[in-house]
Amino acid sequence: MTIVIRLDRAEAVDEASVDFQSLEDFLASPGERPVLLAVDEEVERIANHLPVIPEIALDFPTFFDGRHYSSAQILRKNYGYEGDIRAVGDVRVDQLEQMVRCGFNVFELADGQDPAIAREKLQGFSYSYQPTVDREPLFLKR
Repeated sequence: MTIVIRLDRAEAVDEASVDFQSLEDFLASPGERPVLLAVDEEVERIANHLPVIPEIALDFPTFFDGRHYSSAQILRKNYGYEGDIRAVGDVRVDQLEQMVRCGFNVFELADGQDPAIAREKLQGFSYSYQPTVDREPLFLKR
């Protein structure tokens, strides 16, 4: 089982991994199925199908590769995607605050990550100086 944290739940859950389709399989036969994007695959390739995709998983092959932060933000801000955006792969508790700010709402934690610490990290800060997908920056509130 995989430890999954969902923003809309108060606790971490053990959850069998969702059966995500690869981008190529999805594009060969589009439909109402979850899609997994590798780090080098662009979200623009599924833009026309977003209304029917219930969940998109963005793979982080290593902790050091942050390209999918932009992918999540593009999905939320540019395309108005309202489905789940799941972070998978090498997802560590130290990344969660920034992932939420970019639009992720489901997190499959990497092995060895503590779900209690993850929930604590997701409490976040009440203000931010930079804009996020769901908040204006602090200076605009003054």
